[in-house]
Amino acid sequence: MPIILAIETSSELASCALFNSAAVPATVLARDTSGVRTHSQSVLPMVQELLREAGVKLADCDAIAFGAGPGSFTGVRTACGVAQGLAFGAGLPVLSMVTLEAMAEACRTHSGATEVLAVLDARMNEVYWAQYRYLDGAWVEVVAPRLSAPQDVAPQPASGLAACGNGFAAYPEAFAGKDFAAHAIGDMLPHARDMAVLGARALAAGLAVPADQAQPIYLRNKVAYTSAERQAINAAKAGG
Repeated sequence: MPIILAIETSSELASCALFNSAAVPATVLARDTSGVRTHSQSVLPMVQELLREAGVKLADCDAIAFGAGPGSFTGVRTACGVAQGLAFGAGLPVLSMVTLEAMAEACRTHSGATEVLAVLDARMNEVYWAQYRYLDGAWVEVVAPRLSAPQDVAPQPASGLAACGNGFAAYPEAFAGKDFAAHAIGDMLPHARDMAVLGARALAAGLAVPADQAQPIYLRNKVAYTSAERQAINAAKAGG
């Protein structure tokens, strides 16, 4: 009956959650706050609030789940770093959770859908997206997480396909006229509440790893350049 602490900072919404399956009934406590620039300062206070409210210590948890991505480059690094630090200190394993799968879980909770297309705004006129099917109590990838232009999102045909994610709200013109986008939940973002629940299943499936093996999921090969790389690029442009 695990207790899972989850941390999610891959978007403009930072959230933390504590899933206690040992409670009767099982409970999920959550906190969230918006504002990308404050994520690194807001996560630990939220964690402390949750532990205090639940009356448990960090060491009482069975694992720490975090939103590994895809998502904001800085955001997924923040969640990974905080999860690793807490896990090292408490001697706990870590669960790397896919943000898009957490969105699919939220969509299922909201609508009961078992076929879900999750689309997350990746900025720069691109989206992260994946398609999932809920089967035998777990999510199965129909289309693995990928990065593309919004107009190139192409889910596999599925009966009763539901769609969710802020990618639909960010690029409405690109999705105009597409059947799967007609009733999309356009304000949905990854949330630790769903990751905590999925984390319990992932722990039972043996997917936990030592803290030093936790890794973010990056779908963009390069999102930032060093000063030396910028100088080389500028020199090449000037020479061209």
